[in-house]
Amino acid sequence: MNIKTFFRTVFTLGKGVSRGLTELDVADDPIGFFRLWFKQAEDSGILLPESMCLATATADGKPSARMVLLKDVDETGFVFYTNYASRKARELDANPRASLVFHWASLQRQVRVEGTVTRVSAQESDAYFASRPRGSQIGAWASKQSAGLDTRETLVQRVAAMEQRFHGKPVPRPEFWGGYRVAPETVEFWQGRASRLHDRLLYRREGGNWAVQRIYP
Repeated sequence: MNIKTFFRTVFTLGKGVSRGLTELDVADDPIGFFRLWFKQAEDSGILLPESMCLATATADGKPSARMVLLKDVDETGFVFYTNYASRKARELDANPRASLVFHWASLQRQVRVEGTVTRVSAQESDAYFASRPRGSQIGAWASKQSAGLDTRETLVQRVAAMEQRFHGKPVPRPEFWGGYRVAPETVEFWQGRASRLHDRLLYRREGGNWAVQRIYP
C-alpha cells in the first residue's frame, strides 16, 4: 500500500467509525447497498476486495469454510466458480445452502450473506471461462480439485499435458467446472464503532420485498 492509499484508507476508516451506519444510509434493497460498499472497498486500495469466505455443510450438517472470489453480483445473487468435483461443490449439491462473509478490515466493515444455492447456466459458465487468462483455463483442466496429490511434479506434468492438448487452439470449459449463485435470504451490514458498540443492519427477505432491522452488536 503506497502512502497516498494509506492516508485515504485511514481517512475513510476514521470517517466510518465516527459516523457509523444509520437506517438512512442504506438502500431499499441490500444488493444496491452492497455494490456501494464494494465500490468503496475497491477505491480504498484493499487487496482483493472480492475475496469472500464461503461456508458450506454436508447433508448431515458438518461445516467447512474457505476463501473464494466473487465474480458477479446482481439482483439474483452472488456468483463464484469452481470445480464441480471439489469438496465445496459436493457439499453444495448435497445441501444447497451457504453463507458468505466479506471482511474489509481497514474499513472496519463486514457483510454477511445467507441463502440458497444453485448452479449458474452453462452459458454463463462458458462466458466467464472464456474471459479467464489462458493459464487459469489450463489449470482448470489440470487440477482434480480437492483430490489427493502425491507430488507437485504430478500436477506440473498434468499442466504440461493440457498445454500440449490445447496447443494452438482455444481452451473450452470443462464440463466439470462452472459457477454457483447464492440467492440471498438475509444480508447483514456491519460497521465498526468505538467501544465495540458496532452498527449492524440486517436485511431479511419477506416475500418479494426486503425488511431491514437494526440488531444489537
